[in-house]
Amino acid sequence: MTTTTALALPAPSRDPFWNHNTHYHRLVPRVAPPPWRRVLDVGCGEGLLTRRLAPGATEDVVGVDSSPEQVRRAEAAADSPRLRYVAGDVLTADLDGAYDLVTCVATLHHLPLREGLERLRGLTAPGGTLVVVGLANPSSPGDLALGALGLPVSRWARRRRGEWDAGVPLTDPTTSLGDVRAAARALLPGARLRRHVYWRYSLVWTATPARPA
Repeated sequence: MTTTTALALPAPSRDPFWNHNTHYHRLVPRVAPPPWRRVLDVGCGEGLLTRRLAPGATEDVVGVDSSPEQVRRAEAAADSPRLRYVAGDVLTADLDGAYDLVTCVATLHHLPLREGLERLRGLTAPGGTLVVVGLANPSSPGDLALGALGLPVSRWARRRRGEWDAGVPLTDPTTSLGDVRAAARALLPGARLRRHVYWRYSLVWTATPARPA
């Protein structure tokens, strides 16, 4: 697998829902262009990403979150008949098959790393794409340098854009980017891992397409 570093300032347009996580929502259609048939967002919170992805889906867009309160918020804000939400643990919940696009933004560090990646792999349909935007515990000189660079960029963005509070619990990551890289190398062959500012990384993996019958 490859690891690169991406340095990107926020988009110039003002987004009332901007924060360090939603900044990377725009990464999803860039690395996995629509249309998608079925979409799953893991750790959907109040459903912002599912609502943003719904116009690109031809069938259902499902969000799963361990918080029933967040799922109720997502259901109340749903603006498309394609949207559906499940309250439960993604590791054990019945999520009705596999999906052509699976997203997981700021959620993987809440799960056991290998078990979480195995579950996300299993939820990705043949030929489908898994997009993870995650947090890692800085442990290398590169991590620390990029983290230091993120401080002035983050201050600039907050002054210009404000910061949306999604009202979700926060947990510091315990796994390092090296841990993520090693697990992805073992479980997701060909995955692309990139460091980003705002103390985030992205992991993009495309499942092997099904063989013709």
